[in-house]
This record gives sequence, C-alpha cells and structure tokens, in this order.
Amino acid sequence: MALVPMNALVPLEPVTLEGRYIILEPLAEHHARDIFDAMQDEEVCRYLAWAPPQRLDESLELIRQAGAVMARRESIVFAQVWKATGRAIGSTRLLDVRPLDRQVEIGATFLARDYWRTAANTESKYLFLRHCFETLGCVRVALKTDGRNVRSQEALARLGAVREGTLRKHMNVRGYQRDTVYFSILDTEWPEIRTRLASRLYA
Repeated sequence: MALVPMNALVPLEPVTLEGRYIILEPLAEHHARDIFDAMQDEEVCRYLAWAPPQRLDESLELIRQAGAVMARRESIVFAQVWKATGRAIGSTRLLDVRPLDRQVEIGATFLARDYWRTAANTESKYLFLRHCFETLGCVRVALKTDGRNVRSQEALARLGAVREGTLRKHMNVRGYQRDTVYFSILDTEWPEIRTRLASRLYA
C-alpha cells in the first residue's frame, strides 16, 4: 500500500480506530470513571510520568489536560475501549510528532490489569501502527519504556519492534531519574509485522 504524504499529520486530527476487540477513541470526560477505576491499581500506574488520581475530579483534570494537548494538535490521546463492555480499560497516545522526519512515538500507555495478556494491547498497537504507517505516512514509529519495566519491553519485542538502545538517566519521573529503553518499527518492517499481528489476532 502506498504511503500518503507526511503533511497528513499537519494538522494532527483526532480519529477513532476500531478493531474486533478494541476501539481507540479520543479521550473525553465521559471516560473519567473508567479511567479512574483502572488507575487505582498501583502496578498499572507504576511507570507513568504522572501520579495516579486519588479522586474522580483528578481524572477529569488529566482528561482536560489531554484535551488541551489535542486541541493544539500536539498529540492524540486515546481511550482504549473494550468493545464487549463499552468501558474504557486504559489509555495510549501518539506523541513526539515530527512531520519533517516522518516520525511519531507511541507512548504513555496503561491498561487495566484484567486485560493484561489479552488481545487488548496487541490490537491497540496493531490499530495504532496501521494508522501511523498507512494513513499518516510514517517511516519510523518509536516506542519507549522505563528501563525498569521489563514486562513492557518483552511485550514490545513480541510485537516485532527492534530494541535500539538505552538512554541512561534520561528522564525524571516522579522524582526518579529513569533510564529509557527505545524500540522502533520502520515502514519497511511493517508489512511483515502487520501480517503476523493480524494472524495472531484474527486467525
């Protein structure tokens, strides 16, 4: 499939991406209760850059901040909605948009514990990557994770992402100076990865 020009990223428009199990839709205030519930699990939020909300209104404020970022066309922040229940079970976002370099990053992802090791994360990444490569025209999609987050690194490797290396003491996250591990997928690698993921999800 031919790639479209990268200027499709300017301006960056929120979209809804639908699969068999998951819908990725722009994060909105009606997702607040579900997002709040998912983030009450300390393990779910352990490696996020922001502290988990203690009250529902704090979830609403996080969602409003995400809305402001989307309004400035700096990012797309998605709710991950489990189709069988219609509930938001996590969030993920497209960030570090670099139109001239034809690159973006997928990150700030969290998922309720009950949906770990299900189709949720795989299909979310599949939908997101397909959008980046086949609609936006990216040549590289980066995925980064906390150096301590071995589970995330293993999941990215299973997707077929290539581990590029570690930026040492790269970011201060809630008072901890973390190492950041970078992975990436290139446009030339995407067709094979797409086929493998589709087979895993829909066979």
